[in-house]
Amino acid sequence: MRPVHTALAVLVAAVWGFNFVVIEIGLDHFPPLLLSALRFLVAALPAVFFVGRPKVAWKWVLGVGAALGIAKFGLLFTGMDAGMPAGLSSLVLQIQAVFTAVLASAVLRERPGRVRVTGMAVALAGIAVAAVDGGTSGPVLGFTLVVAAAACWGVSNVLTRKAAPPDALNFMVWVCTVPVLPLLGLSLLLEGPERDLAALRALDWSGVGVIAYVAWISTVFGFGAWGYLLRRYPASSVAPFSLLVPVFGMSSAALVLGEQVSGLRWVAAVLLVGGVALTSLAPARAAVSAQSRPAAAGASPAR
Repeated sequence: MRPVHTALAVLVAAVWGFNFVVIEIGLDHFPPLLLSALRFLVAALPAVFFVGRPKVAWKWVLGVGAALGIAKFGLLFTGMDAGMPAGLSSLVLQIQAVFTAVLASAVLRERPGRVRVTGMAVALAGIAVAAVDGGTSGPVLGFTLVVAAAACWGVSNVLTRKAAPPDALNFMVWVCTVPVLPLLGLSLLLEGPERDLAALRALDWSGVGVIAYVAWISTVFGFGAWGYLLRRYPASSVAPFSLLVPVFGMSSAALVLGEQVSGLRWVAAVLLVGGVALTSLAPARAAVSAQSRPAAAGASPAR
Protein backbone atom coordinates (compact mmCIF):
# COMPACT_ATOMS: atom_id res chain seq x y z
CA MET A 1 0.00 0.00 0.00
CA ARG A 2 1.14 3.55 -0.69
CA PRO A 3 2.13 5.48 2.46
CA VAL A 4 -0.84 7.85 2.10
CA HIS A 5 -3.24 4.91 1.97
CA THR A 6 -1.54 3.21 4.90
CA ALA A 7 -2.04 6.44 6.86
CA LEU A 8 -5.70 6.49 5.79
CA ALA A 9 -6.21 2.92 7.03
CA VAL A 10 -4.64 3.78 10.39
CA LEU A 11 -6.81 6.92 10.57
CA VAL A 12 -9.97 4.88 10.03
CA ALA A 13 -8.93 2.47 12.79
CA ALA A 14 -8.30 5.45 15.08
CA VAL A 15 -11.70 6.94 14.21
CA TRP A 16 -13.44 3.66 14.98
CA GLY A 17 -11.46 3.16 18.19
CA PHE A 18 -12.20 6.66 19.48
CA ASN A 19 -15.86 6.09 18.59
CA PHE A 20 -16.25 4.05 21.77
CA VAL A 21 -15.20 7.05 23.84
CA VAL A 22 -17.67 9.25 21.98
CA ILE A 23 -20.45 6.71 22.61
CA GLU A 24 -19.59 6.74 26.32
CA ILE A 25 -19.88 10.54 26.35
CA GLY A 26 -23.10 10.36 24.34
CA LEU A 27 -24.70 8.05 26.90
CA ASP A 28 -24.51 10.93 29.38
CA HIS A 29 -26.83 12.86 27.03
CA PHE A 30 -29.15 10.21 25.57
CA PRO A 31 -30.71 6.86 26.47
CA PRO A 32 -28.80 4.10 24.61
CA LEU A 33 -31.51 3.05 22.13
CA LEU A 34 -32.36 6.66 21.31
CA LEU A 35 -28.68 7.45 20.73
CA SER A 36 -28.36 4.47 18.39
CA ALA A 37 -31.50 5.53 16.48
CA LEU A 38 -30.21 9.09 16.10
CA ARG A 39 -26.88 7.77 14.82
CA PHE A 40 -28.55 5.93 11.95
CA LEU A 41 -31.09 8.67 11.30
CA VAL A 42 -28.43 11.35 10.81
CA ALA A 43 -26.08 9.02 8.90
CA ALA A 44 -28.63 7.59 6.50
CA LEU A 45 -31.20 10.19 5.53
CA PRO A 46 -28.91 12.80 3.89
CA ALA A 47 -26.65 10.13 2.36
CA VAL A 48 -29.34 8.15 0.52
CA PHE A 49 -29.75 11.04 -1.92
CA PHE A 50 -26.11 10.69 -3.05
CA VAL A 51 -25.45 6.94 -3.21
CA GLY A 52 -28.22 5.88 -5.58
CA ARG A 53 -30.51 2.88 -5.29
CA PRO A 54 -29.42 -0.26 -3.42
CA LYS A 55 -27.28 -2.53 -5.57
CA VAL A 56 -28.40 -5.74 -3.80
CA ALA A 57 -31.79 -7.30 -3.06
CA TRP A 58 -33.83 -5.66 -0.30
CA LYS A 59 -33.87 -8.89 1.71
CA TRP A 60 -30.13 -8.47 2.34
CA VAL A 61 -30.47 -4.79 3.25
CA LEU A 62 -33.26 -5.61 5.72
CA GLY A 63 -31.46 -8.65 7.14
CA VAL A 64 -28.16 -6.88 7.75
CA GLY A 65 -29.99 -3.78 8.99
CA ALA A 66 -31.80 -5.87 11.60
CA ALA A 67 -28.77 -7.89 12.71
CA LEU A 68 -26.22 -5.07 12.64
CA GLY A 69 -28.23 -1.91 13.25
CA ILE A 70 -30.97 -3.04 15.60
CA ALA A 71 -29.43 -6.01 17.41
CA LYS A 72 -25.68 -5.35 17.42
CA PHE A 73 -25.69 -1.63 18.09
CA GLY A 74 -28.75 -1.77 20.34
CA LEU A 75 -27.04 -4.37 22.54
CA LEU A 76 -23.65 -2.58 22.42
CA PHE A 77 -25.04 0.80 23.44
CA THR A 78 -27.24 -0.77 26.14
CA GLY A 79 -24.31 -2.80 27.47
CA MET A 80 -22.14 0.30 27.70
CA ASP A 81 -25.00 2.16 29.37
CA ALA A 82 -25.17 -0.70 31.89
CA GLY A 83 -21.59 0.05 32.88
CA MET A 84 -19.34 -1.73 30.39
CA PRO A 85 -16.23 0.49 30.00
CA ALA A 86 -15.54 1.97 26.56
CA GLY A 87 -12.03 0.55 26.23
CA LEU A 88 -13.05 -2.94 27.32
CA SER A 89 -16.05 -2.80 24.96
CA SER A 90 -13.78 -2.01 22.01
CA LEU A 91 -11.72 -5.08 22.90
CA VAL A 92 -14.47 -7.60 23.71
CA LEU A 93 -16.42 -6.73 20.57
CA GLN A 94 -13.58 -8.19 18.46
CA ILE A 95 -14.76 -11.68 19.43
CA GLN A 96 -17.12 -11.18 16.48
CA ALA A 97 -14.39 -12.76 14.35
CA VAL A 98 -14.90 -16.07 16.17
CA PHE A 99 -18.70 -15.89 15.83
CA THR A 100 -18.27 -15.05 12.15
CA ALA A 101 -15.95 -18.03 11.57
CA VAL A 102 -18.30 -20.45 13.37
CA LEU A 103 -21.38 -19.20 11.52
CA ALA A 104 -19.55 -19.20 8.18
CA SER A 105 -18.58 -22.80 8.79
CA ALA A 106 -22.22 -23.76 9.45
CA VAL A 107 -23.92 -21.59 6.82
CA LEU A 108 -21.34 -21.03 4.09
CA ARG A 109 -19.51 -24.37 4.51
CA GLU A 110 -16.18 -22.60 5.09
CA ARG A 111 -14.18 -25.27 6.91
CA PRO A 112 -11.73 -23.63 9.34
CA GLY A 113 -8.20 -24.95 9.13
CA ARG A 114 -5.94 -25.63 12.08
CA VAL A 115 -4.61 -22.08 12.19
CA ARG A 116 -8.15 -20.64 12.36
CA VAL A 117 -9.21 -23.11 15.04
CA THR A 118 -6.11 -22.20 17.04
CA GLY A 119 -6.90 -18.51 16.61
CA MET A 120 -10.46 -19.06 17.80
CA ALA A 121 -9.22 -20.87 20.90
CA VAL A 122 -6.73 -18.09 21.66
CA ALA A 123 -9.39 -15.41 21.17
CA LEU A 124 -11.81 -17.27 23.47
CA ALA A 125 -9.06 -17.47 26.07
CA GLY A 126 -8.74 -13.69 25.76
CA ILE A 127 -12.48 -13.30 26.33
CA ALA A 128 -12.21 -15.50 29.42
CA VAL A 129 -9.43 -13.29 30.80
CA ALA A 130 -11.43 -10.17 29.92
CA ALA A 131 -14.45 -11.66 31.70
CA VAL A 132 -12.37 -12.16 34.84
CA ASP A 133 -11.11 -8.58 34.57
CA GLY A 134 -14.62 -7.28 33.84
CA GLY A 135 -16.03 -9.22 36.75
CA THR A 136 -13.73 -7.38 39.10
CA SER A 137 -14.27 -3.92 37.57
CA GLY A 138 -17.70 -3.84 35.92
CA PRO A 139 -21.17 -5.36 35.79
CA VAL A 140 -21.72 -8.85 34.40
CA LEU A 141 -24.83 -7.70 32.51
CA GLY A 142 -22.92 -5.09 30.50
CA PHE A 143 -20.21 -7.61 29.59
CA THR A 144 -22.82 -10.18 28.53
CA LEU A 145 -24.67 -7.66 26.35
CA VAL A 146 -21.47 -6.67 24.53
CA VAL A 147 -20.64 -10.34 23.85
CA ALA A 148 -24.20 -10.78 22.52
CA ALA A 149 -23.62 -7.71 20.32
CA ALA A 150 -20.51 -9.39 18.92
CA ALA A 151 -22.58 -12.50 18.11
CA CYS A 152 -25.13 -10.38 16.23
CA TRP A 153 -22.25 -8.73 14.38
CA GLY A 154 -21.12 -12.19 13.30
CA VAL A 155 -24.61 -12.87 11.93
CA SER A 156 -24.53 -9.62 9.96
CA ASN A 157 -21.09 -10.46 8.56
CA VAL A 158 -22.33 -13.79 7.21
CA LEU A 159 -25.43 -12.14 5.72
CA THR A 160 -23.18 -9.54 4.09
CA ARG A 161 -21.04 -12.28 2.56
CA LYS A 162 -24.20 -13.83 1.12
CA ALA A 163 -25.31 -10.44 -0.23
CA ALA A 164 -21.87 -9.71 -1.77
CA PRO A 165 -22.58 -5.98 -2.29
CA PRO A 166 -20.51 -4.47 -5.13
CA ASP A 167 -20.43 -1.06 -3.40
CA ALA A 168 -19.75 -1.20 0.35
CA LEU A 169 -20.68 2.44 1.03
CA ASN A 170 -23.95 2.24 -0.93
CA PHE A 171 -24.86 -0.94 0.95
CA MET A 172 -24.02 0.50 4.38
CA VAL A 173 -25.98 3.70 3.79
CA TRP A 174 -29.12 1.74 2.92
CA VAL A 175 -28.51 -0.64 5.85
CA CYS A 176 -28.48 2.44 8.09
CA THR A 177 -32.05 3.30 7.04
CA VAL A 178 -33.44 0.03 8.43
CA PRO A 179 -32.85 0.43 12.21
CA VAL A 180 -34.16 3.99 12.60
CA LEU A 181 -37.87 3.35 13.19
CA PRO A 182 -37.45 0.03 15.09
CA LEU A 183 -34.89 1.59 17.45
CA LEU A 184 -37.09 4.66 17.99
CA GLY A 185 -40.01 2.36 18.76
CA LEU A 186 -37.95 0.27 21.18
CA SER A 187 -36.68 3.43 22.85
CA LEU A 188 -40.22 4.72 23.37
CA LEU A 189 -41.31 1.33 24.70
CA LEU A 190 -38.35 0.48 26.93
CA GLU A 191 -36.79 3.85 27.80
CA GLY A 192 -40.02 5.83 27.85
CA PRO A 193 -41.18 8.93 25.97
CA GLU A 194 -40.49 11.15 28.99
CA ARG A 195 -36.83 10.18 29.10
CA ASP A 196 -36.47 10.55 25.33
CA LEU A 197 -38.14 13.96 25.27
CA ALA A 198 -36.05 15.15 28.22
CA ALA A 199 -32.86 14.15 26.37
CA LEU A 200 -33.92 15.94 23.19
CA ARG A 201 -34.97 19.08 25.06
CA ALA A 202 -31.61 19.17 26.85
CA LEU A 203 -29.70 18.82 23.57
CA ASP A 204 -26.58 21.01 23.59
CA TRP A 205 -23.51 21.40 21.41
CA SER A 206 -21.81 18.48 23.13
CA GLY A 207 -24.74 16.21 22.26
CA VAL A 208 -24.78 17.52 18.68
CA GLY A 209 -21.06 16.79 18.41
CA VAL A 210 -21.57 13.23 19.64
CA ILE A 211 -24.27 12.54 17.05
CA ALA A 212 -22.21 14.17 14.29
CA TYR A 213 -19.18 12.05 15.15
CA VAL A 214 -20.91 8.67 15.41
CA ALA A 215 -23.04 9.34 12.31
CA TRP A 216 -20.80 11.20 9.89
CA ILE A 217 -17.21 10.59 10.96
CA SER A 218 -17.42 7.03 12.25
CA THR A 219 -20.11 5.75 9.87
CA VAL A 220 -20.04 7.75 6.63
CA PHE A 221 -16.35 8.73 6.54
CA GLY A 222 -15.17 5.47 8.11
CA PHE A 223 -17.00 3.19 5.72
CA GLY A 224 -16.40 5.45 2.75
CA ALA A 225 -12.64 5.40 3.33
CA TRP A 226 -12.62 1.67 4.10
CA GLY A 227 -14.56 0.91 0.92
CA TYR A 228 -12.17 3.12 -1.09
CA LEU A 229 -9.19 1.15 0.24
CA LEU A 230 -10.86 -2.19 -0.49
CA ARG A 231 -11.44 -1.12 -4.08
CA ARG A 232 -7.73 -0.30 -4.55
CA TYR A 233 -6.06 -3.13 -2.59
CA PRO A 234 -6.65 -6.80 -1.74
CA ALA A 235 -8.75 -7.40 1.36
CA SER A 236 -5.79 -9.24 2.91
CA SER A 237 -3.82 -5.97 2.80
CA VAL A 238 -6.59 -3.81 4.30
CA ALA A 239 -8.30 -6.06 6.85
CA PRO A 240 -5.36 -6.30 9.33
CA PHE A 241 -5.66 -2.59 10.09
CA SER A 242 -8.99 -3.28 11.84
CA LEU A 243 -6.95 -5.02 14.57
CA LEU A 244 -5.76 -1.55 15.61
CA VAL A 245 -9.30 -0.54 16.64
CA PRO A 246 -9.14 -1.94 20.21
CA VAL A 247 -5.64 -0.48 20.60
CA PHE A 248 -6.98 2.99 19.84
CA GLY A 249 -10.15 2.28 21.80
CA MET A 250 -8.37 1.28 25.01
CA SER A 251 -5.73 4.02 24.68
CA SER A 252 -8.23 6.82 24.04
CA ALA A 253 -10.50 5.60 26.86
CA ALA A 254 -7.56 5.74 29.23
CA LEU A 255 -6.50 9.21 28.07
CA VAL A 256 -9.92 10.86 27.74
CA LEU A 257 -12.07 9.02 30.25
CA GLY A 258 -9.37 8.05 32.74
CA GLU A 259 -10.14 4.33 32.45
CA GLN A 260 -7.60 2.18 34.23
CA VAL A 261 -6.04 -0.57 32.08
CA SER A 262 -5.10 -3.40 34.40
CA GLY A 263 -2.39 -5.94 33.72
CA LEU A 264 -5.10 -8.57 33.28
CA ARG A 265 -6.74 -6.46 30.59
CA TRP A 266 -3.47 -6.15 28.68
CA VAL A 267 -3.16 -9.95 28.76
CA ALA A 268 -6.72 -10.21 27.45
CA ALA A 269 -5.88 -7.69 24.71
CA VAL A 270 -2.82 -9.63 23.53
CA LEU A 271 -4.73 -12.93 23.49
CA LEU A 272 -7.84 -11.53 21.85
CA VAL A 273 -6.13 -9.43 19.17
CA GLY A 274 -3.68 -12.25 18.40
CA GLY A 275 -6.48 -14.81 18.21
CA VAL A 276 -8.61 -12.56 16.02
CA ALA A 277 -5.63 -12.02 13.71
CA LEU A 278 -5.21 -15.77 13.26
CA THR A 279 -8.95 -16.32 12.86
CA SER A 280 -9.48 -13.48 10.39
CA LEU A 281 -6.38 -13.71 8.24
CA ALA A 282 -5.86 -17.47 7.92
CA PRO A 283 -7.60 -18.87 4.82
CA ALA A 284 -10.55 -21.22 5.15
CA ARG A 285 -10.25 -24.66 3.54
CA ALA A 286 -13.29 -24.18 1.36
CA ALA A 287 -12.70 -21.57 -1.31
CA VAL A 288 -14.72 -18.37 -0.98
CA SER A 289 -15.92 -16.90 -4.25
CA ALA A 290 -14.12 -13.85 -5.56
CA GLN A 291 -17.43 -12.00 -5.44
CA SER A 292 -17.93 -12.56 -1.71
CA ARG A 293 -14.42 -11.81 -0.50
CA PRO A 294 -14.57 -7.99 -0.73
CA ALA A 295 -17.96 -7.94 0.97
CA ALA A 296 -16.69 -10.02 3.85
CA ALA A 297 -13.72 -7.82 4.45
CA GLY A 298 -15.78 -4.68 4.14
CA ALA A 299 -18.32 -5.87 6.69
CA SER A 300 -16.12 -7.09 9.51
CA PRO A 301 -14.86 -3.82 11.00
CA ALA A 302 -18.22 -2.09 11.37
CA ARG A 303 -18.31 0.37 14.25
